[in-house]
Amino acid sequence: MYAVVETGGKQYKVAKSEIILVERLKAKEGAEVKLSKVLLAKEGNTTHIGNPYLKGSHVVCDVLGSARGDKVIAYKYKKRKSEKKKIGHRQDFTKLKVKEIEIAE
Repeated sequence: MYAVVETGGKQYKVAKSEIILVERLKAKEGAEVKLSKVLLAKEGNTTHIGNPYLKGSHVVCDVLGSARGDKVIAYKYKKRKSEKKKIGHRQDFTKLKVKEIEIAE
């Protein structure tokens, strides 16, 4: 069984007891989070497709903590202008462990 959920403007394919990194959520470590924007769910030979979301369905996750991604460097340069700019960025993530996938019939 798996589901496709949307959080932070991105879509993730999740299965039970899987660990995923999502955009930062305002949740404490050890808390429980419900992701209610379920786009698709598949169990066995049955596929449930939302329009755009499945009503009453959600994915329950435990928050394992937060993490930061690798540093991404953006370097801007304009020739013959003596102009250059170096910018670094690290994205914040929340680490989630999927507890269960609940599908409303």
